[in-house]
Amino acid sequence: MQLRGKTALVTGGAHRVGRAIVLELASAGANVVVNFNRSSADAESTVAEAEALGVGAIAIRADVGDPDQVAAMAMAAGERFDGVDVLVNNAASFIRHPFPTDDLTGWHRCIDTLVHGPFYCANAIAPQMLASGEGAIVNIADLSAFEPWPDFTGHGVGKSAVLGLTRQLALELAPTVTVNAVVPGPALRPDDYDEERAARTASSTLLDRWGTPGDMAKTTRFLIESSYITGETITVDGGQRFGHRKPSNQRERA
Repeated sequence: MQLRGKTALVTGGAHRVGRAIVLELASAGANVVVNFNRSSADAESTVAEAEALGVGAIAIRADVGDPDQVAAMAMAAGERFDGVDVLVNNAASFIRHPFPTDDLTGWHRCIDTLVHGPFYCANAIAPQMLASGEGAIVNIADLSAFEPWPDFTGHGVGKSAVLGLTRQLALELAPTVTVNAVVPGPALRPDDYDEERAARTASSTLLDRWGTPGDMAKTTRFLIESSYITGETITVDGGQRFGHRKPSNQRERA
């Protein structure tokens, strides 16, 4: 798909990786819809940056775990730009909670955002894509889909479901709409990472460095623009999944 003149809706697009995706697509000439739930100031700032690139941009508040709010967002976006051509399901709830637990709040919030959210958004936007005869959906997962993280049961299960949903939607929406996934690796240093921990994370990758939100955004754009890729997942982690196989480790074990 050629992005110039098209319209892209990015959930969780106000900041972090979502913001980078919004600006990458805007730089390619796409109008952008910045979905947010609580980050209104960040959303307006991202809209202003996108408009400075010469495209149309709006921010729409919606909790993606609420089907009524998602339906209203899809309608508003379609009316503002005469349809939505691209959907990026990026919104996430990163909630730590133990298991077993007596408090199901974290579990339900993660599943609402990571499982129900992408489904609701695709369900609301896909009819616009099918009617226009073209569309692209990119779902953003992370490495917890492949390897569990302690105390992040809801998040890991939700991100795993994102990959399953990617394959299912690719089947259901073929041949009109492509559906793919991006799995980011380390791209944004958490606030609680000191220099030593950040360095360890970098050295855990095959490339010995952190990635950037821009790396994730460029891969997202690549999948949108690639008309013969669907149902696939691209991992953008600098080889972190295989870092334990680095030659230095092999020499130490020899």
